[in-house]
Amino acid sequence: MQSRRQFLAASGAAAGMLLTPAWAADKATKPNDKMGLAFVGLGWRGGQLLDAFSKFKDVEVVALSDADEERLGKVGEKFPKAIREVDMRKVIDRPDVDAVIVATPNHWHCLAAIRACQAGKDVYCEKPLGHNLWEQEQLIKAARAGERIVQVGTQQRSSPLQAQARKLLHDDQAIGKLSHVVVSRIGERKPIGQRNRPLVAPSTVDYDLWVGPALDQPLYRNEFHYDWHWDWNTGNGEMGNWGVHVLDDVLNVALADKAGYPSAVHSAAVRAGWRDAGNTPNIQVAWYENNTLPVQMIMSNVVPAGALKQATDFIGFDTGYTVFGEGGKFCGSRGRWRAIDNDGKVIAEKGGSAGDGIHQRNFLDAVLSRDRSTLNAEVETGHISTAWCHLASIAALEGEVVGKTHTPTSNEAWQRLQDGYEEQVTGVGVYNPPAPAGSIEVDPKTGQVKQVESEQAQQLVRRAYRSEKWKREFEV
Repeated sequence: MQSRRQFLAASGAAAGMLLTPAWAADKATKPNDKMGLAFVGLGWRGGQLLDAFSKFKDVEVVALSDADEERLGKVGEKFPKAIREVDMRKVIDRPDVDAVIVATPNHWHCLAAIRACQAGKDVYCEKPLGHNLWEQEQLIKAARAGERIVQVGTQQRSSPLQAQARKLLHDDQAIGKLSHVVVSRIGERKPIGQRNRPLVAPSTVDYDLWVGPALDQPLYRNEFHYDWHWDWNTGNGEMGNWGVHVLDDVLNVALADKAGYPSAVHSAAVRAGWRDAGNTPNIQVAWYENNTLPVQMIMSNVVPAGALKQATDFIGFDTGYTVFGEGGKFCGSRGRWRAIDNDGKVIAEKGGSAGDGIHQRNFLDAVLSRDRSTLNAEVETGHISTAWCHLASIAALEGEVVGKTHTPTSNEAWQRLQDGYEEQVTGVGVYNPPAPAGSIEVDPKTGQVKQVESEQAQQLVRRAYRSEKWKREFEV
């Protein structure tokens, strides 16, 4: 009888086919033969994923990796049988590892996943899929070349609420013909500090491994962990953090996954009110032109954000989206939604799972069946959702350099959105004058940006690496 591990290794023969997994039949004679998982990146989200995956009886946590030995040791206490390694390559290459769960900082996402694919392992990669567009494209190539199962951690796609909402809007047409969508991420964050001297990494961190492919730049924030999100060198700001979730919801539910890439993106962004070491925006607006419905986005980590909401007639959840229809509005968020008519009466309302648990099980089932079409957030789907975030950031950064903008299809609505943005920024205050809005044109078939003039924006298309060696490792 073919063992479960032999079945997984021979996945190419069954690619694209839904089969009764050999592993399931093998359990009768090998009850302890479980799917071996390695976890790379053990921070806040990495810990959540460990909890989610380890609840399943058909998996075993066999290896753990993190560049911080202290963190590695603390997490390892919960999984004493798991091998612990600071260098991820030592766990990815292990023969008892069948799948790798990636929850590193953003600048490591794609390379960790590429390494796993090339080692013959399947991958669950936390969102955003990658730090920039080119790396994400390389990961897709690696997944296809090795016929790997790769799921992206936009777990809300696995929530039953999403399918119900999609049916309500498109099959039942509960709010009539749809006109446009407003996406929102309004959530308070705090400044990350501004040191006079560079921050020294904790002694427990292998800093060379932590930096990896990113540029080795001095850090002036107060905290080493997590606040890498707000540094373009290692993170993607709020647009690449919560923005991926809410935009993915819109692409899936409101646009029924028919939009693909936008054809143009217009955006204005600034880091307002804070004198700190962060360089990613804390206030941003964007307008996406696409072949389905116009999409506006408002984002502010400074609250309240009444000016942004008023500019878009937004009535939904602070972190969520509102779909506007001729007969009412639909407001969606993580784990809940409601539809109201034009008189404000609730037509339908639902609450429930946000997708965690279900999403991880969906990945494991796809690993067993070798059918990537069963994934709820397959790598190419995750690439498109993350690309929408990167494209807004690229457009805004173009504005900082050249103020390059052209008039969107609906000029009045875009002007109103910019007016709301300027009012929000003025109310918060800035230390440097905010840049004008920027625009980019995008090939809607490939997602390629047609022209980029800003050096910083280029880093989100294809970044500069610490060395040629690191760049070559991405190339597939």
